[in-house]
Amino acid sequence: MAGFTGWTKTSPVITKQAIDATSTTLENPLGTRVTARHADYGDAEFIYLLGVASTEESSFVTFDEAYATTLTVADAKGRVGVAMSANVASQYGWYCIYGRVPGSVKAGFADNGICYLTSTAGHLDDTDVAGDKVEGCMGRAAIDTPNTGQAWMELNYPFVDDADGE
Repeated sequence: MAGFTGWTKTSPVITKQAIDATSTTLENPLGTRVTARHADYGDAEFIYLLGVASTEESSFVTFDEAYATTLTVADAKGRVGVAMSANVASQYGWYCIYGRVPGSVKAGFADNGICYLTSTAGHLDDTDVAGDKVEGCMGRAAIDTPNTGQAWMELNYPFVDDADGE
């Protein structure tokens, strides 16, 4: 699918695992960060994390200080990344935290949508929900662009804190 393959690492960090690969073996220290470039999508930064059940390519996750992931849901708290592979429980893979990649969204997601958590695990929506705004994340295409059920996302070290800001 568009947006997941074709990344070339540009950082000086030596890593064994491709950006779009999942491994049952720990190939890099958890929390390792790398930068990569895609000829069509530009530069991005990725973090190496432990997967969680039901993660699909483009799933949104929160991750903690131990670099374990949880699929995003309403009222979640933590740093946010986008899975670059179907990185399920007890597997390891890369998650985008900065740059432009496809992310899973709910039906009706509009171009330039502000991103909010939903009750659907691993997906975001553009419907305003107090406390569930994903800071540092902006939709840059409507749903189904570039892939079915996904939209281009512009990430700038996103996080959620379950605060309503009022």
